[in-house]
This record gives sequence, C-alpha cells and structure tokens, in this order.
Amino acid sequence: MPYTVTPTALPEVLILEPKVFGDERGFFFESFSARDFAQATGLERNFVQDNHSKSSKGVLRGLHYQLHQPQGKLVRVTQGEVFDVAVDIRKSSPNFGKWVGVHLSAENKKQLWVPEGFAHGFLVLSGTAEFLYKTTDFYAAQFERSIAWNDSSIGVDWPSGLQILLSDKDRTASGLFDADTFN
Repeated sequence: MPYTVTPTALPEVLILEPKVFGDERGFFFESFSARDFAQATGLERNFVQDNHSKSSKGVLRGLHYQLHQPQGKLVRVTQGEVFDVAVDIRKSSPNFGKWVGVHLSAENKKQLWVPEGFAHGFLVLSGTAEFLYKTTDFYAAQFERSIAWNDSSIGVDWPSGLQILLSDKDRTASGLFDADTFN
C-alpha cells in the first residue's frame, strides 16, 4: 500500500503518509494516485483543480471554505513547514466547531485530507513554505467564506511565538456562530 492512513480526532479528517523510496541519491514517492487514494481511504473523489501557494513565516491563511461548491482538499507541503488545521463546520455533526491540527512539512511528506464541510487554514512555521492542494471542486470566489482564525468558540491552539500575518479577508472574518456554515 503506497499510503499509511491515520485517522484524526475528527474521523473524516485523515493523515496520509506516502511510502517513500530513498537512498543516497534522493527520494521518490507517488504523491497521488486515484486508485491508491480510494483503496487506502475508502473514498472515491474526483479532484478537479491543483493549487500551489508560497508564503512567508507567520502567514496564516484561513479558516477558509466554500459554502456552495464545497471543496474537499488533499493538502501537502513541498518546501518548509506549516501547522495545518481543519474545523468541522457542519451544524448536524456531533463534532461541530471542533478542530484538528497537524504539522505538515517537506521533510515528513505527510498529507492531510480535509473533506467537504470543513473549514481549512494553515500557519507557516518555517522561513517560507510552499503548499500544494488538490480540490474536489473549482474555486468559486462568490461562495468563499472565512471564519476568524482566533475565534475562541473554536479555540485552535496555534503555535505561539510568531508574528501573525493576515490578509484583509482573514483579518475581518466572522466568528463561527456568525458565519454561514453547512447544515
């Protein structure tokens, strides 16, 4: 099996660790195979878009989601390190408002599956980080929403000691109970 899959405290959010083949020359691994993803996770997903961002230390992106055309995301880091967070924002879920966080880095090569119905964000811990993610639906700006990264009702325990850098959109985001969420 090319992936080891580890469930998180939120059972729908999964950590995937690819099988890496390495020696003194470097390494090789399959970062994605639809067949192997389905076999390892039990999920059939059609990924339609790949995104790639680069951010500086302290940049916090999130907590983002699309209310309509919700996106499942398979995320990973190819350079640097981030603290990656998923928050369940499905009102019907027993885990509504709960979060999980995982350190993703170029070194550990872990990937995180963030399903539809979850808000997503990350904080860059290294000098810079390059972040890649596959999505199950196309970006639709008119449906994009943000929840405040520091909303006390969620209580994400972000790593400390960094000067947080936010976009205007993230700086003015609503709290969970004022945000549009999923039923």
